[in-house]
Parts: sequence; C-alpha cells; structure tokens
Amino acid sequence: QVQLVESGGGLVQPGGSLRLSCVASGSLFSIVAMGWYRQAPGEERVLVASISSGGYRNYQDSVKGRFTISRDNAKNTVYLQMNNLKSEDTGVYYCNLLANWWPWGPGTTVTVSS
Repeated sequence: QVQLVESGGGLVQPGGSLRLSCVASGSLFSIVAMGWYRQAPGEERVLVASISSGGYRNYQDSVKGRFTISRDNAKNTVYLQMNNLKSEDTGVYYCNLLANWWPWGPGTTVTVSS
C-alpha cells in the first residue's frame, strides 16, 4: 500500500513563495506520472500541475508561470515550487497519481493572506 505524505505548507503573504514536498512509499514512483491537487474551502479537489515519469510538465492555466512541478525519483519525492502566490491559491494541497488514485495523504495547507 503506497503512502503519500505532503509537507511545506504554511501562511504566506500575497506575492510570497512556498515549496511543497510529497514523499511516496513503495517502488512504483519512478514509473508513474504524478500530480499536485488543490482543494479550496468548500470546493472540489482540482489538479493544478502534473509531471510524467519522463519529466513532461503540465499546468492549470491559473498557475502557469508561477508554479513549477519537479520530481526526484531517487527520493520518491515530487515538489511544487509556488511563486507569486495569490489569495486564490489558498487550499489544501495533495499529491497523487493522475487517475486510479492511491490512498490520499493528509495534505498540506497553504494560506495566502495579508
């Protein structure tokens, strides 16, 4: 059973930056595409960034140019560098596959507020 653990969230002012990390247990990490999802208060979870096993990246339009997803297969870790944060980026961030999800981790909370 794969376990996902996200970290790196916090309270930041608009325009600030955060770097999220997600560590996955198990041996399949390097061959699967991974995504970062955001669940804003009262809303459904949405995919904001993804990265293939080969490093191809894709982003939701609202975060293009501000967020960068990366991965370190040796560490079973996927990252999300978030710059120029806006209030609408607030939410709980999760990592997971793009489909046929593993069990969801606890997420990490990002709050963008002055």
